[in-house]
Amino acid sequence: MKHTVKTLPNSEVELTITVSTKEYEPHMEAAAKRLSGRMAVKGFRKGHVPYDMMKKEVGEMALLQEALQSLVQATYVEAIQTEKLEIIGTPQIDVEKVAPGNDVVYKATVALLPEVILADATTLKVKRKETAIEENKVTETIDALRGMHAKEVIKKGVAEGTNKIVLDMDMTIDNVPVEGGTAKDYQVYLSEDNHIPGFNKEVAGLKKDDEKEFTLEFSKTHYQKNLAGKKVDFKVKVKEVFDRQLPDMDEEFAKKLGQTDVKALTEIIRKNLENEAKQKTNQQFEIDILDAMIEKTKFDTIPEVLINSERQKMFYELKRDLEKNGVSVEQYMKDIKKTEDELFEDFRAQALKRAQAALISRQVALEKKLVVSEEEIDTEIDTMKQAYAQNKEAQENLTKPEVRDSIATVLQNKKVVQYLVEQVQGKTTK
Repeated sequence: MKHTVKTLPNSEVELTITVSTKEYEPHMEAAAKRLSGRMAVKGFRKGHVPYDMMKKEVGEMALLQEALQSLVQATYVEAIQTEKLEIIGTPQIDVEKVAPGNDVVYKATVALLPEVILADATTLKVKRKETAIEENKVTETIDALRGMHAKEVIKKGVAEGTNKIVLDMDMTIDNVPVEGGTAKDYQVYLSEDNHIPGFNKEVAGLKKDDEKEFTLEFSKTHYQKNLAGKKVDFKVKVKEVFDRQLPDMDEEFAKKLGQTDVKALTEIIRKNLENEAKQKTNQQFEIDILDAMIEKTKFDTIPEVLINSERQKMFYELKRDLEKNGVSVEQYMKDIKKTEDELFEDFRAQALKRAQAALISRQVALEKKLVVSEEEIDTEIDTMKQAYAQNKEAQENLTKPEVRDSIATVLQNKKVVQYLVEQVQGKTTK
């Protein structure tokens, strides 16, 4: 393997790496074995197809493409170690030449570790917010539990009070159907908040077979970005109305939920709410500490590739969240009237902050020798395997070296945050 190094501005270097056919042949063989385990080849068992046969079945180019990730990862690491470069973040890889029977040539732009002079955590003035539970939250939770055990009886009259309505619904904007806006047998509980503001008020008073059309304006901060700030037209038809008979809050109900009496049920609900509030308070306390560390820590020039890496992560996080709500990222960008480049620019400030937090975490771990052991990683992976026992793809991902590295980073970050919390608490409790 040959490589050259070019120094770039903003604490970055560019490695041009050339891998010969002989050097990447083992990666091709490994790729063929992986592919043979995923496809059926007549006359052979899965995972036991000879290399030459796999070349005929899928072609050398397909094998080379499959091998590309592993050969880039291996040769990139070798080049970094040879040059003794202190790097941080994920490199930007640009493949320049890839063809069967020829050298593979690619460029890796990587960020060099900038100098970080940590703030003294014991001097940070960060206060933990008080954790308090309002009594109405306990009552609301009890009512929700009663609602979950309600007996529902078909009602002939109009929907009101705590009734449930089952209806069909169509949503449009300017006569264009909203993506994911058609629902059959949509259930509406009049006494509970609906994720569509004002919807319950519009359907209250309807009875079976009633139809209604109305328009609602979504808030600009609505979680469904394709609807935020828009006027949406609704057309609904009621299929059934149910009277919901909630159980009494008595000893019998408490026992159904595994408690001895009403007092015990109320206390465990209060305790669970307090624990949940405490967890949120702790999370905010940790965020505030990191923000204070970022403000007081001195950083050398942050490499652009590191910021871009964080921006890329933010983009994929946004895409994942949108897809969970049935919205494509293309539709989202169309709705907010921005291009992908403009969206990336919007991410810049937050990406810089995330990069600074990562640098702080790394530096604290180095200076305070906060190390994650192989046993700790194994334990975490075993826990995750149990959580994803029915997900074959997730199980396979947990065996990948890069996933193991990611888990190690998460565990190390947790240790760093815990250390910083202890330092701040030590200062505030004196």
